[in-house]
Amino acid sequence: MTACIFPLPEVKGIDEIADGVLEKWPIRLNDAPPRFRKENHDVLTLKTYSEDNRIWKKRVSHYEVLLKSLSSGRYRNVMDMNAGFGGFAAAMVKYPVWVMNVVPFDAKSNNLGIIYERGLIGTYMDWYLQLFIFTFSFLISKNSCLDTQLN
Repeated sequence: MTACIFPLPEVKGIDEIADGVLEKWPIRLNDAPPRFRKENHDVLTLKTYSEDNRIWKKRVSHYEVLLKSLSSGRYRNVMDMNAGFGGFAAAMVKYPVWVMNVVPFDAKSNNLGIIYERGLIGTYMDWYLQLFIFTFSFLISKNSCLDTQLN
């Protein structure tokens, strides 16, 4: 379980805030979180973070053209199964939809802390196990439907 917990950085005094003060909502949704700005990542840079946000805003505006009912609330619950920095959820904030950010447990970079600091919700997922269970459940339900139709 320890591997799944994203630790807060150390603080030197009781008055310090671990990793820095977060901006108020909704500003913190698009600002780079303090944890992200302070850590030295090989792969994660402020440029990749900004690019991820820009790309998802562009994609979601395209989705709005394709899915006219996106603004109406027809789609209420969405899962981003490879959430990255949570850019998709941030771009969807203007729609009446709830996005669950899912980070693969074996991801190269641990972005769940960044997702939380943006004010979004997320979880880890073991893709293989869930995919197997979903596929097995789907096949069972599909077979039972076929059996009822054949009889």
